[in-house]
Amino acid sequence: ALYLGRDPLAVRKVNFYGVDDRNITHYGQTIVDNVIHAIVADLEQSADYHARRGEIRAFNRTSPHLKRGIALTPVKFGISFTATHLNQAGCLLHIYTDGTLLLNHGGTEMGQGLFVKVAQVVAEELQVDIDRIRITSSDTSKVPNASPTAASSGSDMNGKAAQDAARKLKARLTEFASTHFAVAPEKIVFCANEVRAGDKSLSFNELVKLAYFARVSLSATGFYRTPKIGYDRKTWSGMPFYYYCYGAAVSEVIVDTLTGENRLLRVDILHDVGKSLNPAIDMGQIEGGFIQGVGWLTTEELWWNDKGKLMTHAPSTYKIPVASDVPAEFNARIYESGINAEDSIFRSKAVGEPPLMLAISTLHAIRDAIASTADHTLSPRLDAPATAEAILFSIQELAARRAKAGVKAEPVLEASS
Repeated sequence: ALYLGRDPLAVRKVNFYGVDDRNITHYGQTIVDNVIHAIVADLEQSADYHARRGEIRAFNRTSPHLKRGIALTPVKFGISFTATHLNQAGCLLHIYTDGTLLLNHGGTEMGQGLFVKVAQVVAEELQVDIDRIRITSSDTSKVPNASPTAASSGSDMNGKAAQDAARKLKARLTEFASTHFAVAPEKIVFCANEVRAGDKSLSFNELVKLAYFARVSLSATGFYRTPKIGYDRKTWSGMPFYYYCYGAAVSEVIVDTLTGENRLLRVDILHDVGKSLNPAIDMGQIEGGFIQGVGWLTTEELWWNDKGKLMTHAPSTYKIPVASDVPAEFNARIYESGINAEDSIFRSKAVGEPPLMLAISTLHAIRDAIASTADHTLSPRLDAPATAEAILFSIQELAARRAKAGVKAEPVLEASS
């Protein structure tokens, strides 16, 4: 972009995968759900990216020491364990005679909302209120051989396993009701805690009790294995990912060129979660994942002592983001047109790790601010994480190259020792 004299975003857009052509990855997977073009176009407009970029250039021309920067970066993130055998999940589901349910699956709840999402799946399948469902802690005595809750696949796999179990129970109850009320199976309808059998209507609890007295099993296991995927590590080709998540973010920062201190001023995010299982949870994951990514790329520096021992081993020894690091203006949206092209759980998409990558926009915004010290004629050398020290080193290194190249720009004073 620097060589061509173009906005980096323009170069990124030229390099996007195509929708109907130029859509095969370097490992041979065809991309069938590419929505990055629409997401970036939407965000460019809603974040007023181009106008703000011009305003920032004008600000920097009159500000010798405080420099602002802006960047819009895209994300395409594949979902699945690349170790194919881990793409499986199980579930155990009981219905009790009072109409309550007990749900257990192999996923681990760690604050990301997995248990709620999986319970929602069961509630939707059986058309009962979610407060009827008691979720118990993951336990290998109930669901053996569970895969790690990782690779952003917890809701995908455990939700599908729970759906399988719920559908088995629903099929049994439907078959029983059809026989008991002498109506065709297609006349059995589950809706809002009730079951309609032709002209007859009864509560879910009543149907469960009748089924119990008729000795119908009210317990089921569910299982799911992610379809289609596979990867040949000898040829480095295949379909390692079931689908992709997409997103884009605009970050605006301000950098003190005397100290390297910086602040994130504004963030705009548009992220694809397919048909969201729970927009409130997903929004929390998007915002939280982004801020976690900001820490990863700006403050969480690892260092080892002269004996090779890692000294930054806990939040007490390296800086993680806190509430004051959240930008004053934080505009995050879910891509409303999103729908998974694959048969995921209710056509939703994962929302664990992908938002983390949106924070790359913050690192590039800092680089943009540093580049302004040389009037954007040279490319800064900036390592991640972009700590204040790394930023200051980058500014000074750029100043040295600028002087050597004879580039005229605003002076940048070195910080006093």
